[in-house]
Formats: sequence, structure tokens, C-alpha cells
Amino acid sequence: MTPPDAARHFSQSYQEARAKFLAATEAAGLDAFGHPHPMLGRDGEVLAMDVVREGPANARALLIVSSGCHGVEGFCGSGVQTALLHDAAWHRAVAEAGVAVLYIHALNPYGFSWWRRTTHENVDLNRNFHDFSQPLPRNDAYDELAAAIVPASWPPPDEANAAMQRYAQQHGVAGLQAAVSRGQYNHPQGVFYGGRDPTWSHVTLRHVLQEHATRCARLGWIDLHTGLGPAGVGERIFACRDDAAALQRARAWWGDQVTSIYDGSSTSARLQGLMWLAADEECAQAEYTGIALEYGTLPIMAMLDALRADQWIENHPEAPDTLRAQIKRQTRDAFYIDTDDWKRQVIEQAFDAAHAAVRGLAAR
Repeated sequence: MTPPDAARHFSQSYQEARAKFLAATEAAGLDAFGHPHPMLGRDGEVLAMDVVREGPANARALLIVSSGCHGVEGFCGSGVQTALLHDAAWHRAVAEAGVAVLYIHALNPYGFSWWRRTTHENVDLNRNFHDFSQPLPRNDAYDELAAAIVPASWPPPDEANAAMQRYAQQHGVAGLQAAVSRGQYNHPQGVFYGGRDPTWSHVTLRHVLQEHATRCARLGWIDLHTGLGPAGVGERIFACRDDAAALQRARAWWGDQVTSIYDGSSTSARLQGLMWLAADEECAQAEYTGIALEYGTLPIMAMLDALRADQWIENHPEAPDTLRAQIKRQTRDAFYIDTDDWKRQVIEQAFDAAHAAVRGLAAR
């Protein structure tokens, strides 16, 4: 089911990716609705969260396929969405199953365009889904390491590296990963910052769910990510609240290899402020089943170092242009392996997951 020319669906910039996605939408005879972003892109282009619906508004089953929650990771997800839109066999399968599909392109278009993982508010969108009228979660481990994670100078001074190494020795690499990536709410110029208010992307996504996903009885969601695990391998990470019945459905659809942050089987740490919680909150009428399809790129410490460097350069506009360019390229390369082989693996696994979701949604 994999298209033989998978690499052509991928892009070198947000602007190119959006153009390909919209062209594929038009070729499929579908309409796109863009939610304009308040900022401009790195090339002065208009930014938007683009939404395309395939299938009737009253469909009993709806599958969401979304990209770019973490900005720069959108290079991967956009390629998958564009490939699906160009695939006649996919459209036949969707129509025969009676399932509607909602393509949400570039949940975080600012980060996609500017090669950042965060939103324009410097917030990790997948740590931003809280009731902000209530006390926010604590991350004491991040507080302890904050000055070492994003130090005052770059490359990091020896004492910053030593602090990170000591923590890894005491708690393991997985413990260090959890401390850094779980989500934190005290350091707005740090990494994995969850914010103090809902971001533009957060609010806009809720509007999209309210418009498109409040009439279905069954809701599936594949959210496309990169950065964790072996290069080119798409880990299927359970993306629901900690619910045994939902996990059973996910494994029935996508196989026993579906991992979970709740039981420690995932390469991801147990996170807080997760985006997919909005599905239950906004679409309570639906039986919800979702995964994050997470494609590996670099080893975990190399990925984290790229994010640390990217945050440092964001905090230091006076940094030399050569260093800035080097770090920005490092950031993109940490989340997008620009080779035909990696892109083929991405498309192959995404098509398999998408078809499995349609079968699962149609089975009831």
C-alpha cells in the first residue's frame, strides 16, 4: 500500500509543505479551511492550522490524522497527510468503511515554519492542556536541573554537563529524560515548558474538535510525531487517558505493540498536560481511541541536546549568525531525517496505521 514515490510528498519548508498539502486536498476534490495564525513565518509567509474533512458531517465514525503538534516535527506528519490525500486506495477504503477523516495540518504552524518544537509562546503544546484555574503540576527534578539544561552559555560549560551526568548516574538515562521532558511550568525560557495559559494552538484545536468531532459516536486519532526511538521505527504510543478499555481497543486496532506511558512500556516518559485529553473533554459523546505515531530519529541524548541548544539560541538573540544557523539546522535534523529511505519507512508504517484505524472504526 506504500506509494512508490513516497519522498515526493515531503518538503524542505513549512511553506512548501502547506502548498503540497493544499494541492493534494484540491486534487482529492476536498475543501480546506485555514485558521490563520497571528504571526508570520520565517520567510514572511502566512501561517495557518489547515483543516480538511473527508466524508459526511454526520458520520458515526471519525478518524483524525494530525501533524505538527511539535512544530518542526511537522515535516514528517505533513508528508504522511499529503501522501494519504494523493492515494486512491486510501480514499476507497475510507468511503467503503463509511468513516469520515479529518486532516489537521500544522497544529503548531509557527514552530513548523521557524524550525522550533514550541509555539510562538515558547510553549510545548503537548504539555499545555490543563485547567489553568487549578494549581499546575510540579516538576521538582526540572527545577533542580534548570540551570544545567539551558545554561547561560553555549556550548554548555563543564559544570552544566557534570550536573546532567550526575543526575543520569543517580536516576538512569530514563530518569533524566523524564525530568527534562515530563513538562514544567516554572521556567518560561526553558524546554518542555507547558505555559500558564492556553496557547493559540490549544484554543484553535478545541474549536476544530467542537466543530467537527461532536456528532460522531466513535472517534479515532493518529497524531504524528518524531524524535523518540530507533531511526525510522514508528512507535504506536497509546494516546488516551489511563483507561484499560481504551488501551484494549487501541491494541485491537493497531496490534499488541501499542505501548503506554502509563505502564512504562513506551520510549516516552509519563507526561502531563497532554493534548489528546481534549478529545474526551470536547467529544464526550464519542468512544475515543488514539495513538501518537512516534518515529525515531536520533539517540535520546542527541535529541535533547538539540532542544537545549535551540532554546539557548532563542534566549540569546545576540548570538552569532553562524552559530544560530548551525543550531537551527541541528534542530531540524533532530526531528526530520531527510533521506528517501527514512521517508519510505514513515509512509509505509503510517499507511498501515491509518488503514488499521479505519477498519477498527468501521467494525462497530
